[in-house]
Amino acid sequence: MGNDLDRVRPFYRRALEDLRDAKIPYLIGGAYALGAHTGIHRETKDLDLFTVPAFAPAMLQLFSDLGYASKLVARHWLGKVTWEDAVVDIIFGFRNGVSQLDESWFDHADDAVLFDVPVRILAPEEMIWSKAFVMERERYDGADIAHLIRGRAADLDWDRLIDRFGEHWPLLLHYTVLFGFIYPAERSTIPEWVVRELTDRWRLQGGAAGPEICQGTLLSHLQYVHDVQVLGLPDARLLPLGNLTEQGINE
Repeated sequence: MGNDLDRVRPFYRRALEDLRDAKIPYLIGGAYALGAHTGIHRETKDLDLFTVPAFAPAMLQLFSDLGYASKLVARHWLGKVTWEDAVVDIIFGFRNGVSQLDESWFDHADDAVLFDVPVRILAPEEMIWSKAFVMERERYDGADIAHLIRGRAADLDWDRLIDRFGEHWPLLLHYTVLFGFIYPAERSTIPEWVVRELTDRWRLQGGAAGPEICQGTLLSHLQYVHDVQVLGLPDARLLPLGNLTEQGINE
């Protein structure tokens, strides 16, 4: 893999430089941002670039003009650029439709250097929020979240993180419990008030039943097909419950 990365690094460096020269704002996410936050470096030929929806078409057009295969994969969240076996993902939303990027993602971003180019990377709070919904059979980002909490515990903005999760705060509770299971000696890494806030919310729900819907589709694109197609439970991604149409969830 090392030799392959050496081969594609000039492509990535040029991509970042061209975006800088074109003054198209972007943030680095994925494995490279995770490495900067945690020290865990995964060799990958995928580069994740995050931007607001308004700038995604310009990014795709820039790469197309440079001669790279570029396409919009899903109108609400993803574009792709390819060169040989290297892939640049242009991400501007969540696959499940829960949210799209806005300017506040840039307000809290961190500075870094990637491929000798000064860049900005996703803040750990935004990384945790976006990764929290990735629970596919073939990919689960829970370990990344645990490592982000552990690696950035000293300066993690828990107030902002709770606000990011909003009505989906039970997911954040799930990851705080998981962190304590993974690192028993480091449970105090998560402030006591955070655990108390989330567990108090859970207790206040009491035994009352929630709405009869399937929110599993917010976590996995495929693993809850039976629930919505056979059992007939409303899909939390779809309007009016969520923000997507049938076409959107199939993109």
